[in-house]
Amino acid sequence: MKLIRTTSSLFLSLALSMLISHETLSWPVSQPVPGGIVTIKVEAPLESAPSVLFKKRPVAVVRHNDAWHAIIGIPLSIKPGTHTAMVNQKPVNFTVQSKDYPEQHITLKTRKHIDLSPEDLARHRGEKAKAKKAFKAFNKQQSPDLAMIKPVEGPYSSPFGLKRFFNGEPRNPHSGLDIAAPTGTPIKAPSEGKVVLTGNFFFNGNVVYVDHGQGMISMFCHLSEIAVKTGDVLSKGEILGKVGATGRVTGPHLHWSVSLNNTRIDPILLLPEIEQSKI
Repeated sequence: MKLIRTTSSLFLSLALSMLISHETLSWPVSQPVPGGIVTIKVEAPLESAPSVLFKKRPVAVVRHNDAWHAIIGIPLSIKPGTHTAMVNQKPVNFTVQSKDYPEQHITLKTRKHIDLSPEDLARHRGEKAKAKKAFKAFNKQQSPDLAMIKPVEGPYSSPFGLKRFFNGEPRNPHSGLDIAAPTGTPIKAPSEGKVVLTGNFFFNGNVVYVDHGQGMISMFCHLSEIAVKTGDVLSKGEILGKVGATGRVTGPHLHWSVSLNNTRIDPILLLPEIEQSKI
């Protein structure tokens, strides 16, 4: 019996150690730069989540280690310097540092996705309106799971924030993370959430949008197949589609965007440190 108790205690200690380790790894990396994340510990009663706004937009507030923390997405367009979040209607300042992202030059075989016809432009504007609505969603009933997993196996082919040029012409910076993988590779939900939009878009090809709660939205682009429909509730790791080369692409890959408070941030900041070291 003594041996059994000792063994049980050992397993309990190991389990607690793994739990603590997971809790540490699950917390997002705070990088106060354009396209990064700022976390703010909020002094407030645990019984009621505080209200936090940044640029007049609601911000995700998550309970962690017996305290409330605001998780703020920082726009790529923000200027370095002092910025202010409103916490329970009181200003809280933080400093954003500068970051210079490298350039990426891409050559497309045709100019269809550069010089849009009137029909394609009208289509794109309609799809853009749908995407904007999805990114603006703020579901207070669901707390986001910040311990995300990599949605597809493969090397990172284009990191977040690149200054992009298509056939020599400047375009918007890269607002997601590209993962190279063969067509048909399964794509997993990085954390639990609800499918709020699917479709075939002009630039992004076959797309899936997943609402993880409190303004954290994932977008998955260029899929060869979509395996879910609007309204589906996904668990972490559940297959939502397959890698493809639809839309504006030069080859099969997954473009994964993550949005916080309607701001696209670097998804790698929500993955384990071992993945961050690969960028």
